Order: sequence, then C-alpha cells, then structure tokens
Amino acid sequence: MQTRIFALVVLAGLLPTPVSVPADVTVPNLFGDHMVLQRDLPVPVWGTARAGESVTVTLGDQTVSAMTDDKGRWKVTLGPLSAGGPLEMTIAGENTITIRDVLVGEVWVGSGQSNMGWPVSRAKDGEQEAEARFPKIRLLHVDRIVADEPQHEVGGHWKLCSPQTVGNFSAVAYFFGRELHRHLKVPVGIINSSRGGTPAEAWTAKTALEGNPLYQPIFDRWEQTINDYVAKERAASTTKTDGGPAGNGNNQASKRPSSQTATQYSDDPRESPHRPGALYNGMIHPLMPYAIRGVIWYQGESNAPRAYQYRELMPTLIRTWREQWGQGDFPFLMVQLANFQSRQKEPYTSDWAELREAQSRTLALPRTGMAVAIDIGDPKDIHPANKQDVARRLALAARAIAYGEKIPYSGPLYDSMKAEGGGIRLRFSHTNGGLEAKGGELKGFGIAGRDRKFVDAKAVVDGDTVVVSSEQVAEPVAVRYAWADAPLCNLYNGAGLPASPFRTDDWPGITDNER
Repeated sequence: MQTRIFALVVLAGLLPTPVSVPADVTVPNLFGDHMVLQRDLPVPVWGTARAGESVTVTLGDQTVSAMTDDKGRWKVTLGPLSAGGPLEMTIAGENTITIRDVLVGEVWVGSGQSNMGWPVSRAKDGEQEAEARFPKIRLLHVDRIVADEPQHEVGGHWKLCSPQTVGNFSAVAYFFGRELHRHLKVPVGIINSSRGGTPAEAWTAKTALEGNPLYQPIFDRWEQTINDYVAKERAASTTKTDGGPAGNGNNQASKRPSSQTATQYSDDPRESPHRPGALYNGMIHPLMPYAIRGVIWYQGESNAPRAYQYRELMPTLIRTWREQWGQGDFPFLMVQLANFQSRQKEPYTSDWAELREAQSRTLALPRTGMAVAIDIGDPKDIHPANKQDVARRLALAARAIAYGEKIPYSGPLYDSMKAEGGGIRLRFSHTNGGLEAKGGELKGFGIAGRDRKFVDAKAVVDGDTVVVSSEQVAEPVAVRYAWADAPLCNLYNGAGLPASPFRTDDWPGITDNER
C-alpha cells in the first residue's frame, strides 16, 4: 500500500526567482537517469512548476506531494530508503517526468583543486584502471561554473562507470568510491566538483567570509585587482575611441555574465575562479540539499603561502557547507598535502609543513578525518600518480567515521611531550599496535633548545612513544617531525599508516603574517 503525504512547502532561496513562472514541472540535473540516492536518510527532491500547482513524487512504495509557492518552487522529502534498485521515479504535475534506473546506496561529493580533479587515465596504471566496468558505481562530473551569486542548477549528468566514462573522471573520487562499493556491497554515487589551482576561499560561501578581519585582505586584494583591470580596460577603450585601433568605444567593464563555464573564462578578474565564493556559488550551492553521506576534499596547495590563515579558513568552509546543506555534521574527510619539491638541508621551516599543520588542526571539528600522504607523493610532480593509496586511506577514514567500523584509520598523531633525561619523549594517538620505523632507524626528527635553532636529532621507538635527543642540544624544549616540503621520514603505526608531520612548539611560522 502506498504511503501518501501531502505538504505545502514554501522555500525562500531554494530556487531562483523565474522571470516567467514555468508551466511544466522541472527538476535540476541532479535528478536524472542512473542517479544514486542516499540510503537510510531523508531524501529531498525539488524543482519548479506553475505557481500553486500540486506536484507528486513517487518512488517505490512512497508517494509525496507538495504545492508550489508563489514563485513556482516546490520541494518534497522522501523517507529513508534501503539500498537497492533499479527503481523508477515519477514527478507529476501538469506534465510527468520519469527518471529510470535509479539506485539507492552511498553518495559522496569529491571537491578541491587539481589533485582531486586529476583523472583516472593519468593516474598510476591509468590505462588499465580506465577499463573499469562497475555498473553500480555512478559518476557525476559537475561542470566548472564561476558565479557571482549562488546558482541552483548543475551542468552534468549521471553516468554509469564504464571504459567510456571513467577515464576522465576524478581518480581519487573514483578509487574511493570503488573501495566503498567493494567493501559495503551497495551502489555508490560519486559527485566530482573540483577545479585546479583554486584556493579554499573560492569554495567558501562569501557571506561566511565577509565581516571577518582575518579574511579582509583577500577581499582587498581582489578589489584592487579588479579596479586595476577596469582602469586598464577603460584606458584601452579610450585609446580606440580617440583614434586608436578600430573599436566601438563602449566600456564593457560591467557587462559580464553572472556565471560562466570554464570554456568562457578569460583574464577578467571578475570572472576568475579564484574569487571568494565564486566556486561555492557555481559548483557547490547547486548540489544542496541533495542527500549525501559525506565529502572528500583534496586541496591546500594554493593556500600554502597563507597557511596560518587556513587554520581558520578550512573550518569555516566545513561549518558553512554543513549549515547550508542542512544535513547536520556529515563526515568531511581531507587529504593532507603530499611530499613535494626537493629536500631541504635544514628541513625545519616550510609553508607546506605549516599548511599540513593547519589541516591537522581541522580535525578538532566533529566527524572529520584525514588521509596522510607524506609518503606517497612525488617530489618532482605536484600531481603524484599514486591516487589509489590516497583513496584507500580516505576509505579507511570513511569506514570508521561514516560507517562506525572499529578499524585503524589514521596514522600516529602527536599528542604530548615531556622533557626527560636530556631528551624529549613524545606520545601519540592512533598507535594501533605500536610504533615502528619503516626501513630502518627513525628519520625526520629535529630538536631545539630555547634558542629555537633546530638540528637533526636521534629518535628511537619505545613502545607507543618516541624518544628524541641530540648531543648538540643539552636542554631541549621542542621537536619537529617531517617539517619540510618533501621530508625524509618513516614513522608508522602498527597498521602500516604513516605519522602526520607535526611540531611541539607554537613559535611564529613563516606564514604567520601572510593574509
């Protein structure tokens, strides 16, 4: 017997105000053939129709109806669904939409910059990996849209994972989804919304950044950049009007689209994907409130010169996404920056190390996790090919944090220190059966006294602790580990997961004043 629930829904800001109210029922591209719906959670479905029209959504044994508001917007919420399918969804008003081959399982969003967007075909064993055939893994690649205001439609459609579709899809996101599919044995939907070279502020709602003095320098730089561009554009236009090269002499500075795709991107800074909120508006907001299990995130390279600012920026992004999605504290799993560039002779100052520290500090937020990649990068390539191990570590975090499995999912994380007999004893969480030096004696530790001058240190494993010392430092007060762009380091736990780089001091860093 079908369950019928009727609700009048008035939703401010869910969908754009139409210029003319549509007669036909419509839904965003998120709702289409081959889509995956999140199991075991309420599932919102929304769209537009004629103002005052009744819209009915049917899926399986559920039928839910709503009346549109005066702007033609409607939203219903299906009750939690069990994994399975295929199913057929119908959305009926004055017309009827039929969505076929709908699966129910796990839905994850992958976002960030180029290491998240890096395709399967260019990953390790890319040609072989691109031959994948997993019909119950579904992929949605979000078109790269830059926008001034929050958008409500995504460019892109759900596709079955096949040799025709997977090669150009995000390697990290696909390998992560494959790990979950194999382990959980349910359908998996992966939404890739990423863009190379972009900073975290572009992925954060502008309203969450405005009014905070910490982020004001970001806005000031963009205002200056735009003013300089407009002045240059006007000068060029004046030159044409005054007898220069042929032109119409009109100032086009303010005549630009409110959103544009990647192919339309120009050198106009007002169309830059780096602007605060620009990618949140165009590529994240349109996904809300589609039901998801969580988010995987690989980003930070572009913010390394402002690593101290990232300590607050990344938590701001996470909190804002969770608030705007309206689904509570969903799991948010990050990839810590991998090793990159040449090794320094004195590896104890590094903006990449400070960015990694900022990422670690984000773990203070509930239901967050981090895949450490300090041992699987490529010092010569900012896009390391080994995306499989990155995805495996993210999947371990997902299994523990999202699905409640009692498994090791993190490498050792620094917990505390104690001066002891001319050395320093370090304690860690996530030791999982003990610490070990992979491949020989421990490497990557430096120690300093009150002069704050670090020297290479001797480090030995003692049970679940590490003792660090140096004959050059009689009274040590601080230790740093793997504190470099591309450190030589080898501390692991009993589960074979690498320790996150860390420092015990809080002395000012090289990005302390960079905003």
